[in-house]
Amino acid sequence: MTMDGIPRQMTDDFLRLSFDGACNTTGALEQELAPFLEALESGAGEWMPDIVKGVRRRKYTREAVAKGLTESRQERSTSVGLYRTRGADLDMSLRLRLPPLRPSLNLSLTVAPVELFAQESSCKGLVEMVRTWAIHYPVTHASAHSVADRELADFPLFGRDRETAYQDGFDKVYEVCWLNVFSAKLVDTVGRERMRSTPAHRVEELPDGSVLLVTWPTAADFASEAARVAQARAWVHLRPDLDFDTAMATLRERSAILAPVEPRFAPDVAALLARLPEYSSLAQRQRRIAELNAYVPPEPDEWLPPDAALPPDVADPKAALDQYAYFAERLVALLHTPVPSVFKMSPESLTDIDFHFWKQTFPDIFERHNIDATAVPAVGAYLGEVLVKHLGGQWLPRKQWMEAQVRVGDRVWLPFVRAHRCMRSTQALLDHSLTQLYRVAERHRSR
Repeated sequence: MTMDGIPRQMTDDFLRLSFDGACNTTGALEQELAPFLEALESGAGEWMPDIVKGVRRRKYTREAVAKGLTESRQERSTSVGLYRTRGADLDMSLRLRLPPLRPSLNLSLTVAPVELFAQESSCKGLVEMVRTWAIHYPVTHASAHSVADRELADFPLFGRDRETAYQDGFDKVYEVCWLNVFSAKLVDTVGRERMRSTPAHRVEELPDGSVLLVTWPTAADFASEAARVAQARAWVHLRPDLDFDTAMATLRERSAILAPVEPRFAPDVAALLARLPEYSSLAQRQRRIAELNAYVPPEPDEWLPPDAALPPDVADPKAALDQYAYFAERLVALLHTPVPSVFKMSPESLTDIDFHFWKQTFPDIFERHNIDATAVPAVGAYLGEVLVKHLGGQWLPRKQWMEAQVRVGDRVWLPFVRAHRCMRSTQALLDHSLTQLYRVAERHRSR
């Protein structure tokens, strides 16, 4: 998510950096954090934060960070967020733990897109930044890697339940990330000479006995065959109980899952389907695109040939049309805040409505009688009004509004029947979308 809570585009991946190190959190914050912030300013480059957000939002300065932490202080911790207002997307959380907890500096940093780290120069800046942090704030554990790949590795649980993972922490080398700082305690557990001799792009023992390890020159191509070979070699070296071929098979499988899939959605619903992968996890997003590429909704059958149309049977046609307009206005009143385009009554607003109801799982969370009594007539009338406004349709009003029709070209459409079907379930919103019916009606109008 971005700072404004807007889902990121489906092709993005993130680089996530986690850092947990000792820190004198009872000292003067500006002085204690000076090495941390100096290294950040030197190494961040184009993703350097420009906003600090604690109780208040401030322009980034070292003083603003210290003020934010002081203002946000609670009994056992304090934290601030750091962000960018333009360019690279940054979501950074700096948290200090206070006594009686173990005094520490905990950082979670996410930068997107991961392609920012495609050049060795930008990766070197990040590595040097983390190295400096690890020297000044002796680490419990630190790592940087693709968010999507971390998800597939089940980081940081690695198959453990949460209680066990919290209790044991990083007590052994469960996984090797692109960048790692292994604590002195873990280095001793693995064996210092074994750790020092790891086959990797960079292995450096730090003054406190921890070890900085980088598997490959660049982070963005972590899923390439060469980078996976380097990752597997380091992993099995540090874990002699693991088999290289098995490790490679695991990593190759993860690379295959993350391989980009070109969207090829059914044309009539492409505008709607293109939004759905954003709501899958990064690790499963490409699989979701592949699933949606194979998805073809049923052809709309809520229509009649002109000679089978039900004739108008209302005494006052204008009053009936006013009622349909009133129903449509109720939908505008319901959705004007979450779906601002509803005011436009356009084909694009139909897609926005479909997506909103799908995202909210609307048919599955509201009572059925309320949906049928309120939502169905509002959605059906709105669809009908769009057919009239944009396709030159003509209402054929009926006493029973469910039977009302809109004539467009060589077909007579039943918008209320479509609305009833799409509101049966969340899946039905895709199978019987307003978007699809409009596009099919548009195509038949031009015949």
